[in-house]
Amino acid sequence: MFVETYQQSGPLAGTVLDGRYRVDTMIATGGMSSVYRGLDLRLDRPVALKVMESRYAGDQQFLTRFQREARAVARLSHPGLVAVYDQGAGTPGRQAPYLVMELVEGGTLRELLRERGPMPPHAVAAVLAPVLGGLAVAHAAGLVHRDIKPENVLISDSGEVKIADFGLVRAIAEAKITSTSVILGTAAYLSPEQVSTGDADPRSDVYAVGILAYELLTGVTPFTGDSALSVAYQRMDHDVPPPGTVIAGVPTQFDEMVLRATARDPQRRYSDARDMADDLGEIVDDLGLPAFRVPAPSNSAQHAAAVTAATAARKPPPASRVSPQHTRELTRDDIAPQEPEYQPASGQFAGVDLDEFYWARQRAKRVLLFWVIAVVTLTGLVAAGAWTVGSNIGALL
Repeated sequence: MFVETYQQSGPLAGTVLDGRYRVDTMIATGGMSSVYRGLDLRLDRPVALKVMESRYAGDQQFLTRFQREARAVARLSHPGLVAVYDQGAGTPGRQAPYLVMELVEGGTLRELLRERGPMPPHAVAAVLAPVLGGLAVAHAAGLVHRDIKPENVLISDSGEVKIADFGLVRAIAEAKITSTSVILGTAAYLSPEQVSTGDADPRSDVYAVGILAYELLTGVTPFTGDSALSVAYQRMDHDVPPPGTVIAGVPTQFDEMVLRATARDPQRRYSDARDMADDLGEIVDDLGLPAFRVPAPSNSAQHAAAVTAATAARKPPPASRVSPQHTRELTRDDIAPQEPEYQPASGQFAGVDLDEFYWARQRAKRVLLFWVIAVVTLTGLVAAGAWTVGSNIGALL
Protein backbone atom coordinates (compact mmCIF):
# COMPACT_ATOMS: atom_id res chain seq x y z
CA MET A 1 0.00 0.00 0.00
CA PHE A 2 1.42 3.35 -1.02
CA VAL A 3 1.30 5.78 1.88
CA GLU A 4 1.47 9.55 1.57
CA THR A 5 2.08 11.60 4.68
CA TYR A 6 -0.07 14.61 5.51
CA GLN A 7 0.04 17.57 7.84
CA GLN A 8 -3.61 18.51 7.58
CA SER A 9 -6.81 17.80 9.41
CA GLY A 10 -8.32 15.37 6.90
CA PRO A 11 -11.98 14.88 5.95
CA LEU A 12 -12.92 13.10 9.19
CA ALA A 13 -11.20 15.49 11.60
CA GLY A 14 -13.50 16.54 14.42
CA THR A 15 -15.90 13.61 14.09
CA VAL A 16 -16.44 10.98 16.81
CA LEU A 17 -16.60 7.33 15.75
CA ASP A 18 -19.20 5.23 17.55
CA GLY A 19 -19.55 7.92 20.19
CA ARG A 20 -16.12 7.12 21.64
CA TYR A 21 -13.16 7.84 19.35
CA ARG A 22 -12.55 11.46 18.39
CA VAL A 23 -10.73 11.92 15.08
CA ASP A 24 -8.08 14.64 15.26
CA THR A 25 -5.28 15.12 12.73
CA MET A 26 -4.48 13.00 9.68
CA ILE A 27 -1.06 11.32 9.80
CA ALA A 28 -0.97 9.45 6.48
CA THR A 29 -3.19 8.21 3.68
CA GLY A 30 -2.91 5.49 1.06
CA GLY A 31 -4.82 3.32 -1.37
CA MET A 32 -6.64 1.30 1.28
CA SER A 33 -6.96 3.55 4.31
CA SER A 34 -6.09 6.76 6.12
CA VAL A 35 -4.42 6.96 9.52
CA TYR A 36 -5.44 9.63 12.01
CA ARG A 37 -4.26 10.69 15.41
CA GLY A 38 -7.27 10.39 17.70
CA LEU A 39 -8.46 10.24 21.29
CA ASP A 40 -10.34 7.55 23.16
CA LEU A 41 -12.84 9.78 24.98
CA ARG A 42 -13.80 7.06 27.44
CA LEU A 43 -10.25 6.34 28.64
CA ASP A 44 -8.75 9.75 27.75
CA ARG A 45 -6.03 7.91 25.81
CA PRO A 46 -4.39 8.99 22.53
CA VAL A 47 -4.85 6.36 19.82
CA ALA A 48 -4.14 5.77 16.15
CA LEU A 49 -7.25 5.36 14.00
CA LYS A 50 -6.88 3.49 10.71
CA VAL A 51 -10.03 4.24 8.71
CA MET A 52 -10.58 2.14 5.59
CA GLU A 53 -11.70 3.62 2.30
CA SER A 54 -15.48 4.09 2.00
CA ARG A 55 -15.69 1.57 -0.87
CA TYR A 56 -15.06 -1.22 1.64
CA ALA A 57 -18.08 -0.27 3.76
CA GLY A 58 -20.52 -1.96 1.38
CA ASP A 59 -18.64 -5.25 0.94
CA GLN A 60 -20.00 -7.75 3.47
CA GLN A 61 -17.33 -10.35 2.68
CA PHE A 62 -14.60 -7.83 3.45
CA LEU A 63 -16.31 -6.65 6.64
CA THR A 64 -16.56 -10.22 7.91
CA ARG A 65 -12.89 -10.92 7.15
CA PHE A 66 -11.86 -7.54 8.54
CA GLN A 67 -13.53 -8.21 11.89
CA ARG A 68 -12.09 -11.73 12.06
CA GLU A 69 -8.55 -10.55 11.34
CA ALA A 70 -8.84 -7.67 13.83
CA ARG A 71 -9.86 -10.07 16.60
CA ALA A 72 -7.00 -12.42 15.77
CA VAL A 73 -4.40 -9.63 15.79
CA ALA A 74 -5.81 -8.14 19.01
CA ARG A 75 -4.95 -11.41 20.78
CA LEU A 76 -1.27 -11.02 19.93
CA SER A 77 1.01 -9.48 22.52
CA HIS A 78 4.67 -8.59 21.92
CA PRO A 79 6.77 -5.43 22.26
CA GLY A 80 7.50 -5.63 18.54
CA LEU A 81 3.81 -5.47 17.55
CA VAL A 82 1.54 -2.44 17.47
CA ALA A 83 -1.33 -3.30 19.80
CA VAL A 84 -4.87 -3.37 18.40
CA TYR A 85 -7.42 -2.07 20.94
CA ASP A 86 -10.72 -2.11 19.09
CA GLN A 87 -12.39 -2.22 15.70
CA GLY A 88 -15.49 -0.72 14.18
CA ALA A 89 -17.52 -2.59 11.61
CA GLY A 90 -18.72 0.57 9.93
CA THR A 91 -22.09 1.24 8.39
CA PRO A 92 -22.73 0.28 4.74
CA GLY A 93 -22.95 3.41 2.65
CA ARG A 94 -22.06 5.70 5.56
CA GLN A 95 -19.21 4.96 7.98
CA ALA A 96 -16.21 2.93 6.74
CA PRO A 97 -14.73 0.22 8.99
CA TYR A 98 -11.81 1.21 11.17
CA LEU A 99 -9.17 -0.07 13.57
CA VAL A 100 -8.20 1.50 16.89
CA MET A 101 -4.51 0.93 17.56
CA GLU A 102 -1.72 1.90 19.88
CA LEU A 103 -0.40 5.34 19.01
CA VAL A 104 3.37 5.11 18.52
CA GLU A 105 4.82 8.58 19.14
CA GLY A 106 7.68 8.70 16.64
CA GLY A 107 7.75 7.85 12.94
CA THR A 108 8.24 5.15 10.33
CA LEU A 109 11.35 3.30 9.25
CA ARG A 110 10.82 4.80 5.78
CA GLU A 111 11.12 8.30 7.22
CA LEU A 112 14.27 7.32 9.11
CA LEU A 113 15.85 5.92 5.93
CA ARG A 114 15.08 9.15 4.08
CA GLU A 115 16.74 11.18 6.83
CA ARG A 116 19.85 9.07 7.45
CA GLY A 117 20.36 6.66 4.54
CA PRO A 118 22.01 3.22 4.87
CA MET A 119 22.61 1.83 8.36
CA PRO A 120 25.68 0.12 9.85
CA PRO A 121 25.31 -3.58 10.74
CA HIS A 122 24.69 -3.02 14.46
CA ALA A 123 21.82 -0.60 13.67
CA VAL A 124 20.34 -3.04 11.14
CA ALA A 125 20.40 -5.78 13.77
CA ALA A 126 18.69 -3.47 16.26
CA VAL A 127 15.84 -2.94 13.77
CA LEU A 128 15.50 -6.54 12.60
CA ALA A 129 15.50 -8.16 16.07
CA PRO A 130 12.15 -6.71 17.26
CA VAL A 131 10.63 -7.06 13.77
CA LEU A 132 11.47 -10.75 13.70
CA GLY A 133 10.41 -11.16 17.32
CA GLY A 134 6.97 -9.73 16.62
CA LEU A 135 6.61 -11.77 13.43
CA ALA A 136 7.64 -14.94 15.32
CA VAL A 137 4.73 -14.49 17.73
CA ALA A 138 2.33 -13.98 14.82
CA HIS A 139 3.68 -16.95 12.87
CA ALA A 140 3.31 -19.16 15.95
CA ALA A 141 -0.36 -18.09 16.09
CA GLY A 142 -0.84 -18.99 12.41
CA LEU A 143 -0.90 -15.40 11.13
CA VAL A 144 1.06 -14.01 8.17
CA HIS A 145 1.63 -10.29 7.71
CA ARG A 146 2.00 -10.26 3.89
CA ASP A 147 3.06 -6.59 3.73
CA ILE A 148 6.40 -6.11 5.53
CA LYS A 149 8.03 -2.87 4.36
CA PRO A 150 9.58 0.26 5.94
CA GLU A 151 6.22 2.10 5.98
CA ASN A 152 4.79 -0.59 8.28
CA VAL A 153 7.68 -0.53 10.74
CA LEU A 154 7.24 2.15 13.38
CA ILE A 155 9.93 3.61 15.66
CA SER A 156 8.95 5.32 18.89
CA ASP A 157 10.73 8.29 20.42
CA SER A 158 12.02 5.93 23.11
CA GLY A 159 13.62 3.61 20.52
CA GLU A 160 10.98 0.86 20.35
CA VAL A 161 10.54 -0.82 16.95
CA LYS A 162 7.08 -2.20 16.14
CA ILE A 163 5.23 -3.75 13.19
CA ALA A 164 1.83 -2.41 12.16
CA ASP A 165 -0.95 -3.42 9.75
CA PHE A 166 -1.37 -7.14 10.37
CA GLY A 167 -4.23 -8.79 8.54
CA LEU A 168 -5.41 -5.98 6.28
CA VAL A 169 -3.88 -7.31 3.07
CA ARG A 170 -5.32 -10.77 3.70
CA ALA A 171 -8.78 -9.35 4.38
CA ILE A 172 -8.70 -7.43 1.10
CA ALA A 173 -7.25 -10.32 -0.89
CA GLU A 174 -9.82 -12.84 0.34
CA ALA A 175 -12.64 -10.38 -0.27
CA LYS A 176 -11.38 -10.10 -3.87
CA ILE A 177 -10.95 -6.33 -3.52
CA THR A 178 -7.68 -5.43 -5.19
CA SER A 179 -6.24 -2.30 -6.68
CA THR A 180 -3.07 -1.10 -8.31
CA SER A 181 -2.30 0.93 -5.20
CA VAL A 182 -1.96 -2.29 -3.20
CA ILE A 183 0.48 -3.68 -5.77
CA LEU A 184 2.39 -0.40 -5.96
CA GLY A 185 3.05 -0.39 -2.26
CA THR A 186 4.23 -3.97 -1.95
CA ALA A 187 5.95 -4.67 -5.28
CA ALA A 188 9.49 -4.21 -3.98
CA TYR A 189 8.97 -6.64 -1.08
CA LEU A 190 6.70 -9.34 -2.53
CA SER A 191 7.98 -12.90 -2.54
CA PRO A 192 8.04 -14.82 -5.86
CA GLU A 193 5.12 -17.02 -4.79
CA GLN A 194 3.01 -13.99 -3.96
CA VAL A 195 3.66 -12.64 -7.44
CA SER A 196 2.96 -15.91 -9.22
CA THR A 197 0.04 -17.39 -7.25
CA GLY A 198 -0.89 -14.88 -4.55
CA ASP A 199 -0.20 -17.47 -1.85
CA ALA A 200 1.69 -16.50 1.29
CA ASP A 201 2.98 -18.27 4.37
CA PRO A 202 5.59 -17.40 7.06
CA ARG A 203 8.38 -17.84 4.49
CA SER A 204 6.82 -15.02 2.43
CA ASP A 205 7.27 -12.70 5.40
CA VAL A 206 10.86 -13.97 5.74
CA TYR A 207 11.49 -12.98 2.11
CA ALA A 208 10.16 -9.47 2.77
CA VAL A 209 12.38 -9.13 5.85
CA GLY A 210 15.35 -10.18 3.69
CA ILE A 211 14.54 -7.38 1.21
CA LEU A 212 14.13 -5.02 4.15
CA ALA A 213 17.57 -6.00 5.50
CA TYR A 214 19.09 -5.42 2.06
CA GLU A 215 17.56 -1.94 1.91
CA LEU A 216 18.71 -1.04 5.43
CA LEU A 217 22.29 -2.02 4.57
CA THR A 218 22.45 -0.41 1.13
CA GLY A 219 19.81 2.31 1.09
CA VAL A 220 18.10 0.84 -2.01
CA THR A 221 15.93 -2.13 -2.92
CA PRO A 222 17.46 -4.86 -5.14
CA PHE A 223 15.00 -4.63 -8.05
CA THR A 224 13.91 -1.57 -9.98
CA GLY A 225 11.76 -1.07 -13.06
CA ASP A 226 9.43 1.17 -15.00
CA SER A 227 6.29 -0.21 -13.35
CA ALA A 228 5.21 -2.09 -10.27
CA LEU A 229 4.63 -5.24 -12.28
CA SER A 230 8.09 -5.18 -13.85
CA VAL A 231 9.64 -4.78 -10.39
CA ALA A 232 7.51 -7.64 -9.04
CA TYR A 233 8.29 -10.05 -11.87
CA GLN A 234 12.07 -9.52 -11.76
CA ARG A 235 12.31 -11.69 -8.64
CA MET A 236 10.82 -14.56 -10.59
CA ASP A 237 13.99 -14.85 -12.70
CA HIS A 238 16.70 -13.13 -10.64
CA ASP A 239 18.25 -13.71 -7.23
CA VAL A 240 18.81 -10.87 -4.81
CA PRO A 241 22.52 -9.92 -4.95
CA PRO A 242 24.59 -9.82 -1.75
CA PRO A 243 24.40 -6.36 -0.11
CA GLY A 244 28.21 -6.34 0.10
CA THR A 245 28.42 -6.05 -3.70
CA VAL A 246 26.53 -2.74 -3.54
CA ILE A 247 28.12 -1.06 -0.53
CA ALA A 248 31.44 -1.67 1.20
CA GLY A 249 31.74 -2.80 4.78
CA VAL A 250 28.90 -5.31 4.95
CA PRO A 251 30.00 -8.40 6.95
CA THR A 252 29.84 -11.73 5.13
CA GLN A 253 27.40 -13.06 7.70
CA PHE A 254 24.84 -10.39 6.73
CA ASP A 255 25.30 -11.22 3.03
CA GLU A 256 24.59 -14.87 3.76
CA MET A 257 21.56 -14.06 5.90
CA VAL A 258 20.02 -11.90 3.17
CA LEU A 259 20.68 -14.50 0.46
CA ARG A 260 19.06 -17.26 2.51
CA ALA A 261 16.04 -15.15 3.42
CA THR A 262 15.44 -14.09 -0.20
CA ALA A 263 15.99 -17.44 -1.92
CA ARG A 264 13.53 -17.85 -4.80
CA ASP A 265 12.68 -21.35 -3.64
CA PRO A 266 10.75 -21.08 -0.35
CA GLN A 267 12.21 -24.40 0.79
CA ARG A 268 15.68 -22.83 0.92
CA ARG A 269 14.63 -19.94 3.13
CA TYR A 270 14.32 -19.74 6.89
CA SER A 271 11.20 -21.66 7.89
CA ASP A 272 9.73 -18.70 9.77
CA ALA A 273 10.64 -15.53 11.63
CA ARG A 274 11.82 -17.43 14.72
CA ASP A 275 14.33 -19.38 12.62
CA MET A 276 15.69 -16.17 11.09
CA ALA A 277 15.76 -14.42 14.49
CA ASP A 278 17.89 -17.22 15.94
CA ASP A 279 20.38 -16.88 13.08
CA LEU A 280 20.49 -13.09 13.54
CA GLY A 281 21.25 -13.57 17.24
CA GLU A 282 24.20 -15.82 16.42
CA ILE A 283 25.53 -13.28 13.90
CA VAL A 284 25.35 -10.50 16.51
CA ASP A 285 27.26 -12.65 18.99
CA ASP A 286 29.89 -13.75 16.45
CA LEU A 287 30.57 -10.17 15.33
CA GLY A 288 30.33 -8.75 18.84
CA LEU A 289 27.93 -6.04 17.65
CA PRO A 290 27.13 -3.43 20.31
CA ALA A 291 23.63 -2.73 21.55
CA PHE A 292 21.99 0.16 19.72
CA ARG A 293 18.96 2.35 20.38
CA VAL A 294 17.20 3.00 17.08
CA PRO A 295 16.45 6.73 16.75
CA ALA A 296 13.03 7.93 15.72
CA PRO A 297 12.95 10.15 12.62
CA SER A 298 13.06 13.83 13.47
CA ASN A 299 10.71 15.14 10.78
CA SER A 300 7.96 12.54 10.82
CA ALA A 301 4.32 12.87 9.86
CA GLN A 302 3.35 11.65 13.31
CA HIS A 303 5.36 14.42 14.99
CA ALA A 304 3.76 16.98 12.72
CA ALA A 305 0.30 15.63 13.54
CA ALA A 306 1.09 15.79 17.26
CA VAL A 307 2.14 19.45 16.97
CA THR A 308 -1.01 20.27 14.99
CA ALA A 309 -3.21 18.55 17.58
CA ALA A 310 -1.46 20.31 20.47
CA THR A 311 -1.80 23.68 18.76
CA ALA A 312 -5.50 23.10 18.15
CA ALA A 313 -6.00 22.13 21.80
CA ARG A 314 -4.42 25.41 22.97
CA LYS A 315 -6.58 27.64 20.76
CA PRO A 316 -9.22 29.62 22.69
CA PRO A 317 -12.82 28.84 21.78
CA PRO A 318 -14.26 31.08 19.08
CA ALA A 319 -15.77 34.30 20.35
CA SER A 320 -19.53 34.18 20.65
CA ARG A 321 -21.36 36.19 18.09
CA VAL A 322 -23.21 39.14 19.70
CA SER A 323 -26.11 40.67 17.85
CA PRO A 324 -25.37 44.30 16.92
CA GLN A 325 -27.10 46.87 19.15
CA HIS A 326 -28.56 49.92 17.45
CA THR A 327 -28.06 53.37 19.05
CA ARG A 328 -31.21 54.58 20.79
CA GLU A 329 -32.16 58.24 20.49
CA LEU A 330 -32.90 59.68 23.94
CA THR A 331 -35.48 62.40 24.52
CA ARG A 332 -35.69 65.01 27.28
CA ASP A 333 -38.33 62.92 29.00
CA ASP A 334 -35.98 59.92 29.06
CA ILE A 335 -33.25 61.89 30.81
CA ALA A 336 -35.17 63.93 33.43
CA PRO A 337 -36.56 61.47 35.93
CA GLN A 338 -33.46 59.34 36.39
CA GLU A 339 -33.00 57.46 39.67
CA PRO A 340 -29.68 57.71 41.52
CA GLU A 341 -27.30 55.03 40.29
CA TYR A 342 -26.64 53.75 43.83
CA GLN A 343 -29.26 53.89 46.57
CA PRO A 344 -27.91 53.46 50.14
CA ALA A 345 -30.07 51.68 52.64
CA SER A 346 -32.38 54.15 54.43
CA GLY A 347 -30.77 55.60 57.64
CA GLN A 348 -27.69 53.32 57.38
CA PHE A 349 -24.19 53.25 55.94
CA ALA A 350 -22.34 49.93 55.75
CA GLY A 351 -25.03 48.48 57.99
CA VAL A 352 -24.51 51.08 60.76
CA ASP A 353 -27.21 53.55 61.73
CA LEU A 354 -26.45 57.11 60.67
CA ASP A 355 -27.42 58.29 64.18
CA GLU A 356 -24.43 56.41 65.56
CA PHE A 357 -22.11 58.41 63.27
CA TYR A 358 -23.69 61.70 64.58
CA TRP A 359 -23.17 60.91 68.27
CA ALA A 360 -19.67 59.62 67.52
CA ARG A 361 -18.83 62.97 65.95
CA GLN A 362 -20.26 64.83 68.99
CA ARG A 363 -18.21 62.76 71.41
CA ALA A 364 -15.06 63.42 69.34
CA LYS A 365 -15.69 67.19 69.57
CA ARG A 366 -16.05 67.11 73.38
CA VAL A 367 -12.86 65.05 73.79
CA LEU A 368 -10.95 67.52 71.61
CA LEU A 369 -12.25 70.52 73.66
CA PHE A 370 -11.23 68.84 76.92
CA TRP A 371 -7.64 68.30 75.69
CA VAL A 372 -7.37 71.92 74.49
CA ILE A 373 -8.44 73.25 77.93
CA ALA A 374 -6.05 70.87 79.69
CA VAL A 375 -3.10 71.95 77.55
CA VAL A 376 -3.88 75.67 77.99
CA THR A 377 -4.23 75.28 81.78
CA LEU A 378 -1.00 73.36 82.08
CA THR A 379 0.82 75.93 79.96
CA GLY A 380 -0.51 78.74 82.19
CA LEU A 381 0.60 77.02 85.36
CA VAL A 382 4.08 76.47 83.99
CA ALA A 383 4.35 80.11 82.90
CA ALA A 384 3.16 81.40 86.28
CA GLY A 385 5.61 79.23 88.13
CA ALA A 386 8.48 80.39 85.95
CA TRP A 387 7.51 84.02 86.49
CA THR A 388 7.36 83.60 90.31
CA VAL A 389 10.76 81.94 90.45
CA GLY A 390 12.25 84.68 88.27
CA SER A 391 10.89 87.47 90.51
CA ASN A 392 12.32 86.01 93.70
CA ILE A 393 15.60 84.69 92.46
CA GLY A 394 17.58 87.54 94.13
CA ALA A 395 16.12 86.76 97.53
CA LEU A 396 16.85 83.11 97.09
CA LEU A 397 20.52 83.77 96.29
